Amino acid sequence: MASLVTTASSWTSLCKREALAYAPAMGPIPDDSALMLRYRDGDMAAFETLYHRHNDTLYRYLLRLCGHRHTAEDLFQEVWGKIIKSRASYRPSAKFTTFLYRVARNCFIDYLRRNKRHSNNFELDEEREADHGEQPDVSTERLLARQRLNRALLELPDEQRDTFLLHEEAGLTIEQIAAVTGCKRETAKSRLRYANNKLREAIAEPAESL
Repeated sequence: MASLVTTASSWTSLCKREALAYAPAMGPIPDDSALMLRYRDGDMAAFETLYHRHNDTLYRYLLRLCGHRHTAEDLFQEVWGKIIKSRASYRPSAKFTTFLYRVARNCFIDYLRRNKRHSNNFELDEEREADHGEQPDVSTERLLARQRLNRALLELPDEQRDTFLLHEEAGLTIEQIAAVTGCKRETAKSRLRYANNKLREAIAEPAESL
């Protein structure tokens, strides 16, 4: 089957469509690498399944990494654009998530190089952060804890923040984080431990410290 050529316009419409469920006759839904290989061979439904499997976690990772919604949205589209362009040469030498977040991390690093004045100020939407099903006092307490967490994330060294987000938002293992960031396993493990300790301390701070 001929390779699928995806233009910018078709990519935009693709992102807005619902995922196509695999028919029962096709058997169990394949893993990520198998889906990417099917997409390489022109199976658009395979890519849509892959996209909807990872779009939320990828966006949250980028948003908490850069702290700006518009920037995160631009990076999000850039990442998937690079995944699309790489389909013809894709080889499952590592887990797809390792490949995906290596691309995402490199896109963010390139963005920082282009925008040296980038400011990591998290854009908090208090209405979205609050749980409207809770009592006001409980909801406010959760919001304040979230604000302390976001502030503490900003204060982490870049390597620790990235490691924490790759683990907590992307769900990567220590081994995958090491592969994505290009460091040793013990280094990734140490960065995650230090990040977790600092963030736990921040969440435990009294609200008056804000």
